[in-house]
Amino acid sequence: MAPLTEKVALVTGGSRGAGRGIAVELAKAGATVYVTGRSLDQNSPDQPGTLNETISLMTATGGKGIPVQCDHTRDADTEAVIERIHREQGRLDILVNNVWGGNQLPITSEPFWEQSLQHWDHMFTAGVRAQLAANHFAIPLLREGTSGIIIHTTFWDQDKYIGHLYYDLAKNALIRMAYGLSIELKADGIAVLAVSPGWMRTELVLKAFQTDEEHWQEVEALKNTESPYYIGRAVAALCADSDVIEKSGQVLRVGDLAKEYGFTDIDGRSIPPFTI
Repeated sequence: MAPLTEKVALVTGGSRGAGRGIAVELAKAGATVYVTGRSLDQNSPDQPGTLNETISLMTATGGKGIPVQCDHTRDADTEAVIERIHREQGRLDILVNNVWGGNQLPITSEPFWEQSLQHWDHMFTAGVRAQLAANHFAIPLLREGTSGIIIHTTFWDQDKYIGHLYYDLAKNALIRMAYGLSIELKADGIAVLAVSPGWMRTELVLKAFQTDEEHWQEVEALKNTESPYYIGRAVAALCADSDVIEKSGQVLRVGDLAKEYGFTDIDGRSIPPFTI
C-alpha cells in the first residue's frame, strides 16, 4: 500500500512549478490531491502551465488529482475550496501552501528605494496573505482529525539576506507563520513546517533560458538546478513520516531532506542544499 493511501491533500498554486511537482508526488504516494490554480485549461503566454496539465501528469502516475479553479486573493474562492473538500471527502490531512503571485513584477537588483511599492502588494497579498487565508479556512477541517500536516513552500538559506527586500520579507514571513502556527496547533497534533527548495527548473526558468526539460543539461548555467519533483519528493517524505511532529516549527531545506529520507531527483542526482 502506498504510504499516503486514504490521505486527503490540498496543494495551492499547482498549475506549474513547485506546486505541480508536489501535487504529482503526493498523488504518486497514494493521496487524493485537490490542486488549485487560476488557469484550468488555457495557457497564458507569460505563465506556462495549467491545472489540467498537472492533473494529467498525476493520472499518468496512477494518482488521483482533482482540479479546482481558484483565485486565492479572493477569500470566497479559498473558503469554497475547503467547503468542497469537506463536502466530498469529510476530512483534510495535508495542506501545502504553495500559492505565490509575488513575481508579477520582475525581480531586479535595484536597491529597495528604486523599486515599485507594488512589490509589496503582489508578494504580501498574492503570496503571504493568500497562504494565511488558506490556513484560516483549512485549519478547522484539519483539526477534526487526530493529526495532520501543513507545509509552506518558501526560500531560506541559514537566515542570509536574499538580496531583494520585498522577497526577503515575504519569504521570512512565511517561515514565521509556520513557526507561530506550529505552537498554536501543537496540542492538535498538527505539524507545521516551512520547506525551502534550491534553484528549480520551473517552466518559467526553462523559458527564460530558451530550453526545456529534455535539453536543460546543454545550458551550463542550469547544471546545479533541481526539478520541481525534488521538493515534491521532500514533501511526500515528510507527509509519510509518522514522527513529523518532531520537526514542527522548523524550516527545512530540500537537499537536507533528500539526505535524511534517501530520495533523489528525477535524474537520479542527490542535489545538496542550495546556498547563496
